[in-house]
Amino acid sequence: MAAPEPAIRNVSDTARWTALFRAQESERPDALFRDPFARALAGDRGAQIAQSVPFAAKHAWSFTARTVLFDRLVLEEVAAGTDLILNLAAGLDTRPYRMDLPADLRWVEADLPGILDYKESVLGGAQPRCRLERVRVDLSDAAARQKLFQELGQEARRVAVLSEGLVIYFPPEGVAALARDLAAPPSFARWILDLASPGLVQMMRKRMGREVEAAGAPFLFGPAEGPAFFEPLGWTPMAVHSPLKTAAQIHRLPWSMKIWAMFPATHPGAKPRPWSGICLFEKGSGRDSRYPH
Repeated sequence: MAAPEPAIRNVSDTARWTALFRAQESERPDALFRDPFARALAGDRGAQIAQSVPFAAKHAWSFTARTVLFDRLVLEEVAAGTDLILNLAAGLDTRPYRMDLPADLRWVEADLPGILDYKESVLGGAQPRCRLERVRVDLSDAAARQKLFQELGQEARRVAVLSEGLVIYFPPEGVAALARDLAAPPSFARWILDLASPGLVQMMRKRMGREVEAAGAPFLFGPAEGPAFFEPLGWTPMAVHSPLKTAAQIHRLPWSMKIWAMFPATHPGAKPRPWSGICLFEKGSGRDSRYPH
């Protein structure tokens, strides 16, 4: 008798649980964003994954806060003159369809063929609000991503890079190499990413590491130095936003956790306790940095 298929088969499957959490937020009467495609993109497997990893479902508030923060930062970058958004490991994200974006904004999604093929099959003929392109690429392939970054860098004046739910799956040396590659094109100006502390990575490994490790996607990256990890690599932290505090502000944080949001935000390397941040990096010296939080 064949063994049952695991709920999480590969790293791309993690996009389904994030789509499920977007669907749940979208269906609230007081929704902070509305993603009309999220429920279909999550599919039955998204619900199965959430059931198999109850820790993630219990912390759906963090995915909502992360989405809200990324949305805000994207709009700020567009207002600042960004003409190309590069979304690395775009997964099942639908910002080009659901956000109020300029029609002439160029948006490039880069991810593995399987997840992008699935996404296109679900979205069908839906029309994005900006100039959307998809590039099928393995971002762990240095040569392939360098070629992509070089080409896009030559075609745009100002590029903002998004990497949501990506770097945690890379080893530190892999994140460093990615950061250097992103810093190479002159037009790559900003980078928005989510960052976990060593304490949070340790907790995630304990609570749901078995499922993701079995799928070949272990949690690997949580630098003790926090956002400062990226400074020698050409990226200066300009702002770091706390999903915990944001969840409290937008009334999505469970009552049992509200006391934690009252404490001052700390540098992720200051203590081993769990911490996460949505970081805005600027390439260069960053003398006008607004960091820390």
